[in-house]
Amino acid sequence: MQRYLEWVSESKSETIYRDPITGLFTRDLFMLEVDREFRRSERSGEPFTIALLKLDGFTGEVKTLREVGPLIKENIFEVDLACRCAEDLFAVLLLKTSVEVAHVAGERIRQALETRFPGKLAARVGMASFPVDAADREGLLNRAAAALGQAKTETGRQVFFFSRLTAETAENKPRVLVVDDDRRNVKLMEGHLLPQGYEVLKAYSGEEALTLLGRNEIDLMLLDIMMPGLDGYEVCKRVKAGKTTRFVPVILITALDDRQSKVKGIEAGADDFISKPANREELLARICSLVRIRELNRNLVNVESALVSLANAVEAKDNYTLGHTLRVANLAEALGTRLQMTKKEIFALRQGAIMHDVGKIGISEDILNKPGKLEPDEWEAMKAHPEIGYRICLPMKSNLGLALDVIRHHHEKLDGSSYPDGLKGDEISLAARIMCVVDIYDALVTERPYRKAMPKAKAIGILREEVSLGKLDPRVVNELEDLVG
Repeated sequence: MQRYLEWVSESKSETIYRDPITGLFTRDLFMLEVDREFRRSERSGEPFTIALLKLDGFTGEVKTLREVGPLIKENIFEVDLACRCAEDLFAVLLLKTSVEVAHVAGERIRQALETRFPGKLAARVGMASFPVDAADREGLLNRAAAALGQAKTETGRQVFFFSRLTAETAENKPRVLVVDDDRRNVKLMEGHLLPQGYEVLKAYSGEEALTLLGRNEIDLMLLDIMMPGLDGYEVCKRVKAGKTTRFVPVILITALDDRQSKVKGIEAGADDFISKPANREELLARICSLVRIRELNRNLVNVESALVSLANAVEAKDNYTLGHTLRVANLAEALGTRLQMTKKEIFALRQGAIMHDVGKIGISEDILNKPGKLEPDEWEAMKAHPEIGYRICLPMKSNLGLALDVIRHHHEKLDGSSYPDGLKGDEISLAARIMCVVDIYDALVTERPYRKAMPKAKAIGILREEVSLGKLDPRVVNELEDLVG
């Protein structure tokens, strides 16, 4: 709170920025600080959350308001800002706080008020977070107000997030699979989740959980460890090993509280670990956070699938490269393994190999399928495809990482003689060097519009000549020769 006091001390009087009854700041100062926080967050990229709090059952007693202000201040951090907007409406600015974390503060305030005024006063909270829910002050306040209204109509005396409105009002509510052999525990979890707008599926054994997972789209699993038959560790391992289920978040919930059990849960691939009895607010906050991450991962997978489909469309344009993508991806992955790249690097290498020619979507089919030598202007157009592919995939930069480098630089040569950037030596990543070699090799051993397919030995000989000229990495060519020889 210190920085706010310093700021208002520059004005004529601090009192004009404080509500005389609650001791909280006024709406005018709150709006100024929200504007300042937008500017700071736009520079730093850090989130913040606005919470609107409405008192239900308030009948206008000044004495009550004098207690409400301090209660709100006691349940937020010192750097956060609370204000009184109207007679029974309050706002809180939670700095550097995503809506998932802000949930805990909202619940804390709500419970403190209802504990202090049992049966007389209730509170509901609506929240919206920058930048997830809105990009400007009015939009964020409107969304927080919409969440507050939704809290009244659907969830009663609860904390409600704007970002969940569309999910809860649509048919596809976030779906949580609760797995526990004790039906009382399942019922308890269901009681926590249903009021928050989640759809709940229930399983009473590990085997039943895996069956349900195979038949339904699941957004999160709450998984007990100590169960007969398949225990929670084994179920978690199988979930994380499945190609279609590995991105499903898993929270292990157990009465075990020793370090060894937690380490074993992490090794099984669990995303979180909560001991029984679970704190309701903490549990809901963690569930909300992981469900949002699940949605982000789902979106990323969908985008990647679209890019792969685009790569397949490129192959369909070029009659002579059908199957090229899969061949070079498999070959690149094998070479990456032999050259002791990490699993993460090999995964990125394979992604880059699958999408390395996606930029050819912007090249004319007449050029791609021309039976003779390309004219200079046609060759310049063909050379643009790595950069076109790079621009297409650039929005996925945070997820593609090294794969993006493969897409842009798979034609670069060690002597700096190639395109698009003329990189030399160590400027070219190992992944891009591998992709360059396998791309040339596959082109040589498959039929093209201007020549017949070469024997493997002749293709390796051409690669050897390129090594002698300082254009290709000898380690990669050696491993390729050993692999295909």
